Amino acid sequence: MAKKSKIAKYKKQVQLIEQYRAVRQELKAQGDTQALAKLPKDSNPTRLKKRDMIDGRPRGYMNKFGMSRINFRKHAHLGEIPGVTKASW
Repeated sequence: MAKKSKIAKYKKQVQLIEQYRAVRQELKAQGDTQALAKLPKDSNPTRLKKRDMIDGRPRGYMNKFGMSRINFRKHAHLGEIPGVTKASW
């Protein structure tokens, strides 16, 4: 499990991205790079490192399911993810 401070920072960054989304799109349409540079750095969505929604793990993240490979495997074996079954041949 990730540190609570890292999870809190991630949530704060997601909120900041949402807050500045409209302003950022407007400035990009105008081509105003100086005004874009004055916005908070963490309001840029490319800086966001996605994390597992269950335990906050930053690595091995599967975007389609919103969780890391470890939690994906655990929940898939338990049958808790719809449409996912263990392969056997």
